[in-house]
Amino acid sequence: MMKAVVASRPGGPEVLALVERPLPHPGAGEVLVRVEAAGVNRPDIAQRRGAIAVPAGVTDVLGLEISGQIVAAGPGVAPSMVGTSIAALVSGGGYAEYCLAHAGHCLPIPAGLDHVAGAALPEAAFTVWHNLFERGCLAPGDTVLIHGGASGVGTLAIQLARAAGATVLATAGGPEKTQFLRALGADVAIDYRSEDFVEIGRRVTGNRGVDVVLDIVGGSYISRNLAVLAPGGRHVSIAFMESALVEVDLTVIMMKGLTLTSSTMRPKSVEEKSRLARAVGRHVWPLVASGKVTPPIFGTYPLTAAAQAHCLLDENANMGKVVLLCGKHSSRAGESAYGRDQGKAVRHVERLAVEG
Repeated sequence: MMKAVVASRPGGPEVLALVERPLPHPGAGEVLVRVEAAGVNRPDIAQRRGAIAVPAGVTDVLGLEISGQIVAAGPGVAPSMVGTSIAALVSGGGYAEYCLAHAGHCLPIPAGLDHVAGAALPEAAFTVWHNLFERGCLAPGDTVLIHGGASGVGTLAIQLARAAGATVLATAGGPEKTQFLRALGADVAIDYRSEDFVEIGRRVTGNRGVDVVLDIVGGSYISRNLAVLAPGGRHVSIAFMESALVEVDLTVIMMKGLTLTSSTMRPKSVEEKSRLARAVGRHVWPLVASGKVTPPIFGTYPLTAAAQAHCLLDENANMGKVVLLCGKHSSRAGESAYGRDQGKAVRHVERLAVEG
């Protein structure tokens, strides 16, 4: 048996429950990982709230990215993988002491990183590489506008875009977060609470507009994103925190020759995720190993405190990744950019809530 975290019913963080589940057994092409750390992501929040359904055949245990050690291999997997430390994108099951992963979705933890940083990489790395570079066709010399710059995806997108030779504009809420974005390498950090990203985007580019927008908001942001895009620009949607239903002016799209595209990671086929893993290992992992790109860790929590971790994302309080810890790394719970104790991170959430 193993300990795992599930949502007992749709609702707030309080519905998360620590349960005991049978140890899973790897099938063909799968490995069993003893989980050391698991990243917390917004799709986990949506699943907990009941906003998205668990895909057929996938465990109800939350968690889409892990790091740990492979302890068993299923049929068709090289026995040499057993005993290796890896980071992996998974379809579910990450908030647990053990988790199944497809062998093709595992990557060695980049040199110099521990399991905590390793668990903070897969979901963001796969998402950013596929959407910003493959679908958004970001190229050296381009200008990109990244919404939600302080999120796990946003922080990695800023760094990878800069490493690729792009000029980076990024939005976040409040002066503390915009300062954080500048420290990460954003050329222009925009406080969406008090500044107009359309006006700033036009001004920074000499009224030409930006080449790529990476959007997580949807809703009312879409028309404004289209307005700030340059001719031939690419609009990439990866989430819709405001609304999935939007109205667009086709005239703007036609006159500028814009491309609107999007994707979601979880439903992709095993083969497609394996392809992406190879691309991430080839293009992203070397940048992480060299220290040019790093996943900022906002806070760490033991598996038993998953609800507290979810509170941070519910309040949009995090700057970087929130990670759950299992195994030998559980003693590090509470480390964050705001100190080495959980209390300080919680007080940060409370302050943001008061400030609105």
